[in-house]
Amino acid sequence: MEDHEIVSLFWARREEAIPAAAEKYGQGCTALSLGILGSAEDAEECVSDAYLRAWEAIPPHRPEKLGAFLMKLTRNLSFSRWRQRHAEKRGGGEVALALSELGEIVSGGESAEEAVDRRALTEELEAFLRGIDSRKRALFLRRYWYAHSVKDIAADAGMSPAAVTMTLRRLREQLRSHLTERGYDL
Repeated sequence: MEDHEIVSLFWARREEAIPAAAEKYGQGCTALSLGILGSAEDAEECVSDAYLRAWEAIPPHRPEKLGAFLMKLTRNLSFSRWRQRHAEKRGGGEVALALSELGEIVSGGESAEEAVDRRALTEELEAFLRGIDSRKRALFLRRYWYAHSVKDIAADAGMSPAAVTMTLRRLREQLRSHLTERGYDL
C-alpha cells in the first residue's frame, strides 16, 4: 500500500491505517527504537506510541512522507524514554556517547531565541549532509540519528573502529566549521 493511501486511511479515521503503517514501516521503526533503547519491550511500546501519535496528528497534519514521519515520532519517543530511564543513572551506553559527541557542537538547552533559530540550524545541518559524500553521510547518520555503536558501523562499513571514530571526529569538525562560517556561536 502506498503512503498516500495509508495517510488517507488515517485521515478517514479508519482503523486499518495502523496495521497498514505497521506492515510497511514497523520493522524499521522497531529497529530504530531498539538501537536507541536496547530493550525489545521498550522499543515495542515506543513504536506503538508512535502509531498513536500519528493517529492523533493525522488529521490535521498530512505528512508527505509517512515513513519519515513515523521514524521521527519513533525516534523522539525513544530518546524521551531513554532520558527517563537514565535520569538518575547518568552515563554509559551508545546513546549517551553519541549524544555527548554531537553535543560538543549543538547544545541541547534552548532559549526562546534559539528555539526560533532551530529550523535554520536544521536546514544548515541538512545542507552540510548533502555536501558530503554518501559513505560519510551514512556513517554520520548511523551514529548520530540511529545511535549505532562505532563497532557495528565499522563492521558493516568494512572499516576498523579507529577509522570510523576518526572519520566521525573529522565530520564533527567539518560540521563545526560549516556552522561557525554561517554565524552559529558554538
